[in-house]
Amino acid sequence: MSNNTVMVVGGGIAGLTAAWELAGQKIKVELVEKTCFLGGHSIGFTCKATDQCRQCGACSVEQMLANVVNEPLINIHLRTEIKDFKKGKKITAVLDKSDVDISNTGLLKGFSQHNSPMYVAGDKAASMPDGAVAIEKLGSTGEVKVDAVILATGYSPFDPKLKATFGYGEKKNIITGLDLENILRENSTLVRPSDGKEPEKVAFIQCVGSRDERLGNLWCSKICCPTAMRMASLIKHKKEEAEVSIFYIDIQNTPKEFPMFYENVKNEISFKRAIPVDIYQIENDRLTLRYMPEENSTPLYEEFDLIVLSVGITPGADTKPLSEKFEVALDEYGFLSNSGEGVFTAGTAKGPGTIFDTIADSEKAAHETMQYLGVI
Repeated sequence: MSNNTVMVVGGGIAGLTAAWELAGQKIKVELVEKTCFLGGHSIGFTCKATDQCRQCGACSVEQMLANVVNEPLINIHLRTEIKDFKKGKKITAVLDKSDVDISNTGLLKGFSQHNSPMYVAGDKAASMPDGAVAIEKLGSTGEVKVDAVILATGYSPFDPKLKATFGYGEKKNIITGLDLENILRENSTLVRPSDGKEPEKVAFIQCVGSRDERLGNLWCSKICCPTAMRMASLIKHKKEEAEVSIFYIDIQNTPKEFPMFYENVKNEISFKRAIPVDIYQIENDRLTLRYMPEENSTPLYEEFDLIVLSVGITPGADTKPLSEKFEVALDEYGFLSNSGEGVFTAGTAKGPGTIFDTIADSEKAAHETMQYLGVI
């Protein structure tokens, strides 16, 4: 067994992958996650298989989480953040309990059967499910000495409330792509938040918070087009009579198998090259979308039961303070750049990417860390 210890900051698919790769080389890992659950955003993703696997990567996250929670060389710190960081012969990280808002329900639930604990309860919890842990019992404090650090803190989904004309958070049946993932994972079928009924007509609006000059978010988030197409195909597979439209600027065919998939789904999904302008709520919580079609300047109106905003990837809330703390530069968009001395970066903390992109980049970061430590 190696005498080295590496701290991995972030417990999403990037951090899980890096930790697992390091443990595979008998390197001890201190895995620090500021929330109460491992898995990041992608642990809430649903499987998008229809009559065949759609290569969405959701099952890869589940498997990696199962690997990590059962690996004795990985010491997991939930509800924990890094308050201070000092370089010397060893790297010293000062840990403290992070603030987690549990005020709404008093009870938090993980998405995966591999989340441990599955429930975290606050003071206002009406009941304590079996296996629930009181939130005050979670979190680590004190100093941890390590030989290297991997920053794998992930991304923040774009806040759709910044696009006020869409009315997210005000109109009941406007949801984000991440909301859709969670709904399908929890219910196995698509239902409207307003009444729990299956929608007959669904629209996806692409590039919400990406490729937007007015917001200063000029980058493509890479995941939105393939995810929307997979989701639209899944909705049609589950409810053949459903009508699904995708409003787009242009389709980003990533990864490499997507041009063929795109050609296939065009037979069952309506693709509309148009700029959605605003959304009105009408009777029965239905929604009217006003949009400008590419071919003319006259606005069109169309009614839907549910509208999904494909929100983009933006730098995580912790990215800038962590970059300053660990002396890692930011790129022009505010994502982490490449590694510093003894500090490595991985996954979507560095910029947009798919689950498979993130896994590959995190394996690379773990390999670079091992090289730095002289293990390989």
